[in-house]
Amino acid sequence: MAVRTLGGNRAGEMRITRFLRNPKVSVEEMVARAAAATAPRVAGLHVLAIQDTSTLRDDGGQRSIVVHPTLAVEAESGAVLGLLHGEVLRREGGQKQRRKHRPFADKESARWLRGAEAAAGLCAAALRVTVIADRESDIYEAFAGRPAGVDLLVRACHDRVLADGERMFARVAKQAEAGRLTVDLPAAPGRPARQAVLGLRYVAVEVQRPELRAGGRDLPPSLTLNLVEARESDPPPGTAPAHWRLLTTHRVESVEPARWIVGLYRRRWLIEELFRTLKTRGFDLERVAIAEAPFEKLAAAALIAAVSVLQLTRERDGQAGRPLHDVFHPDEQAALEAISASLEGNTARQKNPHPKGSLAFAAWVCARLGGWTGYYGKPGPIVMLKGLHLFRAMQHGWSLAQHV
Repeated sequence: MAVRTLGGNRAGEMRITRFLRNPKVSVEEMVARAAAATAPRVAGLHVLAIQDTSTLRDDGGQRSIVVHPTLAVEAESGAVLGLLHGEVLRREGGQKQRRKHRPFADKESARWLRGAEAAAGLCAAALRVTVIADRESDIYEAFAGRPAGVDLLVRACHDRVLADGERMFARVAKQAEAGRLTVDLPAAPGRPARQAVLGLRYVAVEVQRPELRAGGRDLPPSLTLNLVEARESDPPPGTAPAHWRLLTTHRVESVEPARWIVGLYRRRWLIEELFRTLKTRGFDLERVAIAEAPFEKLAAAALIAAVSVLQLTRERDGQAGRPLHDVFHPDEQAALEAISASLEGNTARQKNPHPKGSLAFAAWVCARLGGWTGYYGKPGPIVMLKGLHLFRAMQHGWSLAQHV
């Protein structure tokens, strides 16, 4: 993605450039506005606040720029509700040696706790809030400082020492297999998609506080958590078994909650889809060559747009019944309906099957504009991105025509 392409012409390029260089425009304000739009959508729902970090720019030495979003997802349907929190951070090398001497709040790793704190703002309206993250967020301070009303679900990274001196991974390995779960594993580099049968074990663990570091005396000496292990029982020959150890504050006292925990964690893959849309195969942020401060603002704007693309992609079948205004302004509905009518053909496969006013209706329009014919496969995020970009241009012309 180039700024010139976004602007459409030289005048548009200059408008975007001035916006990105305006000192009154900030990453924090853009993200706060997006989060404010997300908040009303969570009422009465179990919300998963999925967070992760991805590198956008790296000089190959000591400097990089990373993005850390927290995505709000409905637990039951997997519908993407919107952006909940986000940070664009500059990384400087040479900090590792001093990490034990710096207060946790001053470390970059405190971003995991800030994401949880943002999720806590949903507790008054949501039925339940669970923060989900991968191994990098397996941090004692993040568990100890979790906000009231928020549960955590993290893939374990550290084989922690327990209060009785035993190691955490050994403790769960001693448990009898409680049951099994069959899951579909998506394709990954060097691994085709397949079904996997996972054996489940679970145990409550009392983990000890790690060795004291700056501010460590303010932490509780131990924490009681629940550990769920899901391990593939019979992987294909030559293939490493799928193996997840999941630490959670949710209660796990039987095999059904253990299955539920694994199901929740598998929703984490959505944030990987978000990163793919944001980076090379979508907005292509890595190739944008502008100064750091404007780049950070562009990254925030692209992140917000990428979330909209993911919302459309997830609702392409209409399974969650999300409304149009999750992504579009009500004033845009008339243009969507007019464009939909112009795209429909004579056969049932060429008709928009979704009700007007639904997000699925708009997703069908964007998919068709992006090149999907309606006959082969399902439209992915790149098709949705192309279609959404074209719709915005068409809607601008539609809006101008209404005032002629």
